[in-house]
Amino acid sequence: MRSILLLPVLTGLLAGCTLGPNYAGPPKALPDAPTPATFVRADGTSVTAAPPVADWWKPLGDPLLDDLIARALASNTDVAAGEARLRQARAALGQERANAGPSVSASALYAHAHVPGLDLGSSDTGSGGEGSGEGGGGSTDLNLYNLGFNASWEVDLFGGQRRAVEAARASLEGAEASLADVQVSLAANVAKSYLDLRDRQQRMALGQQSIAWQEEALVLTRQRLERGTATAMEVAQAEGQLASARAQIAPLAAERDAFLNALAVLTAQAPGTLDASLGAGGEIPLPPASVPVGDPARLIANRPDIRAAERQLAADTARIGQAEAARFPRLSFMGLIGIGGTRISDLSKLDDFTALAAPQLSWSFLDFGRSKAKVRQTEAVRDEAEARYRGAVLTALRDAEDSLARFREDRVTVAALARASEKAALTESLTAQRFQAGTATKVALLDARRSRSSAEQNLVSARAALTADYVAIQKALGLAWR
Repeated sequence: MRSILLLPVLTGLLAGCTLGPNYAGPPKALPDAPTPATFVRADGTSVTAAPPVADWWKPLGDPLLDDLIARALASNTDVAAGEARLRQARAALGQERANAGPSVSASALYAHAHVPGLDLGSSDTGSGGEGSGEGGGGSTDLNLYNLGFNASWEVDLFGGQRRAVEAARASLEGAEASLADVQVSLAANVAKSYLDLRDRQQRMALGQQSIAWQEEALVLTRQRLERGTATAMEVAQAEGQLASARAQIAPLAAERDAFLNALAVLTAQAPGTLDASLGAGGEIPLPPASVPVGDPARLIANRPDIRAAERQLAADTARIGQAEAARFPRLSFMGLIGIGGTRISDLSKLDDFTALAAPQLSWSFLDFGRSKAKVRQTEAVRDEAEARYRGAVLTALRDAEDSLARFREDRVTVAALARASEKAALTESLTAQRFQAGTATKVALLDARRSRSSAEQNLVSARAALTADYVAIQKALGLAWR
């Protein structure tokens, strides 16, 4: 009995072999890392980027946007699904850790047997009692009572279970990174929808103002036609301009409603819920004078989708060891301790128990290549994960470079359109002075106002695009979530 009990201890001392490759960290995705990213301030001076911050929307200075992002992060359904996946991964890790230990269960047994044709001896207790026999018929009735515990344990000789725990831990960390990726994308989507909403609202307001001026210009042109100072062609042109201005409002209104609905759904509310609070319009928040970016090394370390891809690579590497261990012998132990007998009173005899310990060695050495094929399959899965990781790194660097380039060029565009808007406002002011002096017509003044409104609409769109580029930079950075 002592030899049997010592066998698991000796086997555990020998179970120090772990098959499969050891994960040595993510592979190098680029031969040479590029230099830290830079961009241009509004005043034209070049600035080397500083480390970015996590709450990147706060510098925009819009309390409504801050509230929308906070509500989305707290209640969005995609975040809830990501949190559920994280709990699943955490439970899976706990399960794999538990699988490394023994399995113990309790059992209670009652059995009654009637065996004909077998005479185990007569009894004066009468038929039907415990252990009673019917000598005349040559049959026996038996009752059996038993309480016990049984245990089983498989020795992790070749590290298959240790690799399973390693893979589960990497999957858990990957689920954490995936949740952070959902949060980063969600914050960016809320900000982008909010910017699009404010852009459409401001352009609609300017468009409605332009329609009013077009209507007034049409009335004046028709009056001039009646007096013989305008032609029918001029009236037709004014009518065409008015129809064109009205036609531009309808798609803007549809897009405004769509962005209101999008913001409601992103914050886990029914479409139309935010119409009252956001429908009145508002200013477009502008990015700060300088945008901290960081360097490519920091980008690779912080972006959640890259972390998730790297953790998937680590998990798939560990699973190769699982497949390798399955090719070798498996050693398991089974133990049983029980008390009981043919009478209920036998359950109280604690010093009279049954004990059994049985080691078992099994090895599927002839499986016609199934185990080897499984190993090759896991190796191919690992290779796919490595390729996906390299692709994620390259995609991240491209996203960062593209968003920085757009941000830099859109700053130039905004500055040019701002100057154009100032010139249009100056033209309107000078035309108004000429109208007051009687040297310009009311139609000319209305044309100047329409030109200024058009310039302002272009500037509004450019400002919204610039702030959207700022949002794209933050999404490309994939800042580490807190």
